[in-house]
Amino acid sequence: MTGTGTGTTLTFPAVDAGAVLAGAAHHFPDRVAVRDGAQTLTFAALHDRALRFARGLREHGIASGDTVLLLAPNCLWFPVAYWGTLYAGAVVSPANPALPSAALAAQIDDSGARAVVAHPGSLSSVHGVDGPGPRLTVVVPADQDASPAPEGRTVVAAESLLGYGVAERTTRHPDDLAHLAYTGGTTGRSKAVRVLHRNLVANVAQVSWVRAASRTVLADGVLGVEQDKERATPWHRPPGSGVTLAVAPLFHALGLASLVANTLVGTTTVLSSRFHPERFLADVDEHQVSLLNGSPTMYRALLASPAATGRRLESVSVVNSGAAPIDPETWRRLAELFPNARITEGYGLTEATVALVLHPLDPDVGIPAGSVGLPLPDTELSIRDLTDLEREVPAGESGEVWARGPQITDGYHGRADLTADQFRDGWLRTGDIGHVDDRGHLFLSGRAKDMLIYKGYNVYPLHLEDVLAGHPAVAAASVIGVPHRDAGEIPAAYVVPRDGATATAEELMAYVAERVAPYQRVRELHFVPALPVSAAGKILKTELRSQHAKFAPKTAATEAQPKATGGIR
Repeated sequence: MTGTGTGTTLTFPAVDAGAVLAGAAHHFPDRVAVRDGAQTLTFAALHDRALRFARGLREHGIASGDTVLLLAPNCLWFPVAYWGTLYAGAVVSPANPALPSAALAAQIDDSGARAVVAHPGSLSSVHGVDGPGPRLTVVVPADQDASPAPEGRTVVAAESLLGYGVAERTTRHPDDLAHLAYTGGTTGRSKAVRVLHRNLVANVAQVSWVRAASRTVLADGVLGVEQDKERATPWHRPPGSGVTLAVAPLFHALGLASLVANTLVGTTTVLSSRFHPERFLADVDEHQVSLLNGSPTMYRALLASPAATGRRLESVSVVNSGAAPIDPETWRRLAELFPNARITEGYGLTEATVALVLHPLDPDVGIPAGSVGLPLPDTELSIRDLTDLEREVPAGESGEVWARGPQITDGYHGRADLTADQFRDGWLRTGDIGHVDDRGHLFLSGRAKDMLIYKGYNVYPLHLEDVLAGHPAVAAASVIGVPHRDAGEIPAAYVVPRDGATATAEELMAYVAERVAPYQRVRELHFVPALPVSAAGKILKTELRSQHAKFAPKTAATEAQPKATGGIR
């Protein structure tokens, strides 16, 4: 079955992504665009600095179509460098500032980056790149001295780029490349996704329609948004209002696309460089934050903090969760912490710019329990048979989720083989398993690569993770399939215990067994202090599988009886 959600059709202006900030600077010039501690930039000031940064890049030889790698944490200079790179006509390639030299060298080589914007803490990795490396390194923040550059390379402080004057913005064609966005690598090697300007503009426009009830308009060459007053509810913030707290790294597709979407509708972004539950709660209170974006992993850590106990943060009107479906217990507790908020979910992936599906904010649109939402405007979902990908399955039946829409990207950079496999006739194979109901709501079961087969039965880890999350002794859980001589694969759970809780692994396995079919029972359970997660909060099951293969008991692959290790003390 093909799901089309509300069926809304939008008009997407034929502009490049740089038009988003130019429009915000025109419509909301004096409104704070970004805040980093005591430092702020209005939309007009951010626009001015970005144009100056662009001029500085050009003065140092960066030309239209060149790639600039952004290797910086969440700080005021990140949006300056991001928009400045686009205004120079260059391509942005965000990177984790914690990348070691070898991984950084691979991304520089793969992306062809000619310049790197780097935090001082990342300079040793940049300078450690073998070969010619990037010809230019721009150091941020600007108040720190640039360290000596290797021979043949130039290192300058970001502040120096602003002194050349204001550039004329280089406009790009909507079909030109805007980002080389690297996937999180949760199922294997990270790949560079080709995000075109039109993909980015379309996706933030789609999100604006759902989150702000606003359409993008182009008037006298200036991009803007107009809210549909008849459709708007108290949860749909009008353009030029609202505050969001940016904890998701800006170098990740979710964090970066959220920054662009906030800019489009004139929402203030408060930057947070690292997630600390106590600091997070204090920031929400201090800045009267109205919109939160996060992952189930982040929200569980927030709820586990003593600082959240008995607290009610009433300024928040929308709490959105992504990266993975949220379990019912976490949902319930979030509603207690944020009593005035609509708790919503979304689903997407880097290959779709960022978002495919969101919960509507309209109170009269009922969201069935377990759904991650409805397709965005102009977005289609198709559920395909796992054994015959050419066959669509009917509503209610699970299969691989395929997606089509204006946000579907241009494939993988330099990987024609992978592009041909994942991008087919306008459709994106997401690699996720799910189903849609007769109204188009999407329900996810997990990654196709995560599904395991126990004695011929399909077992979906996500269901078992939700069950485990409902136990009061469990702070977080992840389930993987591990090889078994007789059963094929068995479900093995890795559990992070809640502080102060007491339970044994046997008790938790029995708890699951009471709530699932016999073939779905967890056969192994191991306690760990933390689960490995990506920068976006996705659990890295590839690392869990590697850990299991290395450290699991030798009997795990030959015995069919349930096994448990450790206990909660």
